[in-house]
Amino acid sequence: MASKETNLPALYAELNKLGQNGEYERALKTANRILGISADEERAFHCKIICCIQLSKFNDALQFIVKNPKLSANLEFEKAYCLYRLNQVPEALKVVEGVQNPSLKIKELKAQILYRLEKYEECFAVYRDIIKNSNDDYEDERETNLAAVLSNLAAEGSDIEVPSLRESTYELTYNAAHRLVAQGTNGTNKAVLVEAEKKLRTAEKMCREALEEDGATEEDIEDEIGIIKVQLGYCLHLQGREKEAQELYLAALKAKPDDVALVAVASNNVVTLNKDQNVFDSKKRMRNATHEGLEHKLTSRQRKSIAYNQCLLAMYTNQGEQCQQLCTKLAQQHPDLSADLSLIRAIQLSKEGKAKNAVKLLDEHAVNDKHLSMKLAAVQLLLSHDERKEAIRILENLNEKDRSMPGIVSALVMLHLADNNREKASAVLKEAVNWYKKNKESTADLGTLWRQAADFHLRGGEVSAAAASLEELLQASPTDTRTLAQLVIAYAQFDPIRAQNLSKRLPPLHHLAETTDVDALESSNWVIGTKVVKRKVEQSPGTPGTDLAQKKRKQRKRKGKLPKNCDLNSMPDPERWLPRHERSGFRKKRDRRNRDAAMKGTQGAAAGASDLYDITKMPANAKPSPNPRQSPAVEPAGPRQQQRKVQQKKKKKGGKW
Repeated sequence: MASKETNLPALYAELNKLGQNGEYERALKTANRILGISADEERAFHCKIICCIQLSKFNDALQFIVKNPKLSANLEFEKAYCLYRLNQVPEALKVVEGVQNPSLKIKELKAQILYRLEKYEECFAVYRDIIKNSNDDYEDERETNLAAVLSNLAAEGSDIEVPSLRESTYELTYNAAHRLVAQGTNGTNKAVLVEAEKKLRTAEKMCREALEEDGATEEDIEDEIGIIKVQLGYCLHLQGREKEAQELYLAALKAKPDDVALVAVASNNVVTLNKDQNVFDSKKRMRNATHEGLEHKLTSRQRKSIAYNQCLLAMYTNQGEQCQQLCTKLAQQHPDLSADLSLIRAIQLSKEGKAKNAVKLLDEHAVNDKHLSMKLAAVQLLLSHDERKEAIRILENLNEKDRSMPGIVSALVMLHLADNNREKASAVLKEAVNWYKKNKESTADLGTLWRQAADFHLRGGEVSAAAASLEELLQASPTDTRTLAQLVIAYAQFDPIRAQNLSKRLPPLHHLAETTDVDALESSNWVIGTKVVKRKVEQSPGTPGTDLAQKKRKQRKRKGKLPKNCDLNSMPDPERWLPRHERSGFRKKRDRRNRDAAMKGTQGAAAGASDLYDITKMPANAKPSPNPRQSPAVEPAGPRQQQRKVQQKKKKKGGKW
């Protein structure tokens, strides 16, 4: 026994040498030899656990720690790390929180565990404490992790005070851009997205230069830049530059990165760009975004978005049963999405012709702040199936405040008018007007509502109701002379005294005459049309042409000149205004090519018969026959028509019809 114990120093020396050289397999065997000699050797047991961790045998290391509580009393860090790597993150947090006076490495592990559990505010506090109380060569790594925490806090909309961080490395620049993208997603300020795009392009350039200096291959560089490209694509996606975003997503996927989380995110974003088009490609991408093993690689927000898009894709591909199952499962996991998922399920039922079931489903989720949106969705589904009466019933059963909203009032009026029920349409407008008068509430579209209600009642002859709406309009804008004039006209029909009093507030006629441009009225085309109006060229008062124009206006018009040889005593030709070819005395000239040729008869006629039809060879004493059948002459209209037909048949090739 003594001889074996004397070998322990040599074995420890060998173990130390193997550990420094990274030969963990041989080091593990040496540690087992030491423990075989002396089972209570804590140093050898500790080395054994470290070797198992270095060889990624986390389960074995954890089992050794659990089975040897005496030897592992001070191995809280190793135990928590094994639990963390085995995705038993809550158990790992319990272990590190149970350590009194934790060391720096235990604090760093705790920060990583809190980050995985998405407890970002607690993680931020731990990292701030670590950076404040440490001074070593890992400052850049800790600041990078802190920037990642701040990015996720921005994505959650946290109002925590953000410290200023450096952007000296591409990792820090990337995280700064990620934080800006998160702010642009939650807020309405899109200028931050432009700034984020600039930072992402800078980070890509810095990453390439740094890796090229380290001698990395092009494949390694593309693999590292892949996450920056996908984030840049998402930034462009949010800006509406979808084509550029899709090119970046596809370029990142074409490189076939080893990071399954990156592949999942890029594939999901391509699906969102495809929408209801190219569904076969979307199904293939969705398989890459939902395969097993991603639950520990993605955040809960990413998993929720991918699952929601999977439900939408099932609806687009008309997979009714699968769509219902996916929506039900996701609603159980994320109750905050139950209302949105009910919309997807209702649309799927509507596509299957089950409109009543869809409306019933929406009605079940019409609670709290989702009440109005669910009811309006049900109305939309019913109208798409021509269920107008049921849609009207749902709108009329809304509470009085919602029913008086300008958009809903407009919808109800249009639906009643479509049913030729003008009385109900008028009642809807009166009810809305009375509700706003009673509750003294105002909205952006309230003026439009008053105006439309007044016009509607005026067209229907309900002047008293129109006057009530016009009164509200006038109260909102007392200087509106148009409303005042309409109100005077309305009151004049049933309350002349009120109309007389209101008419006193109208501007005097001489004020209207002063502000009226007579020349503009005369040159306007509202009466005589655009063809008759002469365009006037406006000149400045100082130009020379102004005085000449005034002189020309004062000159009298001269009398028109008569043509030469005009006989005022004779009657002018009544056809003088007609074109020459439309006058009764017009005779068409013969074709100059056949001017000397005699006119021929029809085809098949005898050779001597042509003289009968030649007027130049007719005897001077010949008289026309009273019988058209026996007359040797032909009506002038006949040959002309025949010649026109022949000319129409001789079309040139390529001519237009």
